[in-house]
Amino acid sequence: MVLDNIDKKLINLLQKDSKQTTKKLSLQLNLSVTAVYERIKKLEKEKVIENYVAIINKNKIGKSFLVFCHIKLVQHAKEYVTTFEREVIELAEVSECFHVSGDYDYILKIYVENMEAYRDFMITKLTAIKYIGSTHSIFTIGNVKNTTEINLD
Repeated sequence: MVLDNIDKKLINLLQKDSKQTTKKLSLQLNLSVTAVYERIKKLEKEKVIENYVAIINKNKIGKSFLVFCHIKLVQHAKEYVTTFEREVIELAEVSECFHVSGDYDYILKIYVENMEAYRDFMITKLTAIKYIGSTHSIFTIGNVKNTTEINLD
């Protein structure tokens, strides 16, 4: 699907606030409400827009301790990779998992309450996964930039 400039503007607006009404969007885009509605439905059908979510304040729910954990598998055998990926998907504390190149095989983004909760998570859940050769944890000190938006300009 080729996105025109109006599609790009619409996507940028929805990324900033997906709860905007089609009326409000139509005013910003100089389109009719029906045209905006049809464009949104087309973007959803084509899976350009995959989902709508609520972004929560991690401090308010007691999950503000953010850890990036690098994982190195024992080896890159298909069984090791598929076993690790299948099991890490089930860990609620892991919000994102990336298979990466470089010194490590995976980078996990993990939210927990505090250092003690992370230690418990490491001992009882993460290192219980077979085929992990080593881990390297990085604890965040502060948040400089955090966005879910991908600019289409």
